[in-house]
Amino acid sequence: MTDRLRRAALAAALLGLVLLAVWFVRDRVAGRSMVPGLSPGARAPEGVRVKVEVLNATRVRGLARRATILLRDRGFDVVDVGTSANLSDSTLVLDRSGHPDWARRVADALGGARVESRPDSSRYLDATVILGATWRPPAQPFNP
Repeated sequence: MTDRLRRAALAAALLGLVLLAVWFVRDRVAGRSMVPGLSPGARAPEGVRVKVEVLNATRVRGLARRATILLRDRGFDVVDVGTSANLSDSTLVLDRSGHPDWARRVADALGGARVESRPDSSRYLDATVILGATWRPPAQPFNP
């Protein structure tokens, strides 16, 4: 009888793994985000080139690069990446071109951030992202 129980437990475990794999693939194909806090619909508007600057305002190396990858995957045109002169705890998205809806989309793509309007016609940007210490990039896929 114990041999039957072991086989049943193994079959149940395998079925669970198969169902988990199907769920994961289905969500990826449907375009849903697998990262908590990231809105799957937060993308750049179709047919519009939203130019973004990303500044790292933390001591974590490579954070602006990770945000750049995320934003580019979501259709935004990241034209400048750098380090902020001041440290910040929270992430802030600045509307530079008078399009608050575009800045809100950038903030949503990052998983939520405060948006402020600070138009600056001397910059050829639509939004500036100032990454704070509380921002966490999505997990990177494991590629052995």
